[in-house]
Amino acid sequence: MRWIIKLDEGLARLSSLCGWVACVAMILMAANVFYDVVARYAFNEVSIGLQEMEWHLYSVVFMLGIPYALRSDGHVRVDVFYTNWGQKTKAMVNLIGALIFIIPFAYLIGTYGYEFALDSYNMGEGSGDPGGLPNRWIIKAVIPLTAFFIATAGLNMATFALRVLSGEKSYEVEHSGEGLA
Repeated sequence: MRWIIKLDEGLARLSSLCGWVACVAMILMAANVFYDVVARYAFNEVSIGLQEMEWHLYSVVFMLGIPYALRSDGHVRVDVFYTNWGQKTKAMVNLIGALIFIIPFAYLIGTYGYEFALDSYNMGEGSGDPGGLPNRWIIKAVIPLTAFFIATAGLNMATFALRVLSGEKSYEVEHSGEGLA
């Protein structure tokens, strides 16, 4: 059982790292938008590259926010039913959901996302707009990277569910914000 604890805590740290990177990308995106607005309206300067960087950073925020949302229990589900269930029922739902839905879905995203990014790299894809960002494969490579982190977050849901089933952990303490790694 000790190895499940270590694995669970390590996977939780990975998901927290994703949340941290998403947070930094959000701050960078806000600074980028601020600069872009000031440059446009105060100096009548427009940068296509900076405008594209906005949606690149937003993509990072969104995609790396998913594993963190899974870890912090911030994802969408039918809470009307879930909240009234006992610890063991919640753990079984999370365990089955992670193993049957999240991890296989992450595998599909990773497989197709890898091919998508590789094709972009092989053709040297860049922005179609003059002054846009080159190397579009970089942002497309975030897709399979995100799939990996979604799979680890799904595995983390499963290991945490096993800890709840063993009676060692509780969803109320863990997801109230106190116990998050």
